[in-house]
Amino acid sequence: MTARQIGKARLEVIVTDITTLRVDAIVNAANSSLLGGGGVDGAIHRAAGPELVAECRMLHGCKTGQAKITKGYRLPAKHVIHTVGPVWNGGKLDEDGLLASCYRCSMELCEKHGLASVAFPAISTGIYRFPADRAAAIAVRTVVDALASAPGVTQVIFCCFSAPSGELHQAVLDAFGSPCA
Repeated sequence: MTARQIGKARLEVIVTDITTLRVDAIVNAANSSLLGGGGVDGAIHRAAGPELVAECRMLHGCKTGQAKITKGYRLPAKHVIHTVGPVWNGGKLDEDGLLASCYRCSMELCEKHGLASVAFPAISTGIYRFPADRAAAIAVRTVVDALASAPGVTQVIFCCFSAPSGELHQAVLDAFGSPCA
């Protein structure tokens, strides 16, 4: 897949296991308890070890559309940004706005904590049933817009679990910026 340069930031789409990435932060598509679950959330908690759930207990949960940060513990990533995406209910409950808020709040935490590299999963597209094409457009557009207020972020990875999700993200990303070699 082709990376894109947007200002000072390099954006790319990859298809791999997000728990293997050596970045400043990976984003966890968490549930509101922050205590682990299925999908990417469960994988991140298993890979990080029991210290992650212990720190998450101290955060007292997270509201949909918001984000909180912890250490990465046993992960190659230094930090985990936990964000709670919306459950898809047909688009009538501001699901688009809440999903955009997940990406925006995560980028704000990167800037606040001096994190230059971040990897996002396809938030809400698993068991929360958010339409994958719609989610990819919101993800890429929101991150590109957020770069203006997060100048310290120089690498953004959209880390997709499946090739079809990666292709959707790449198609949206191709509409922005110039390709990188």
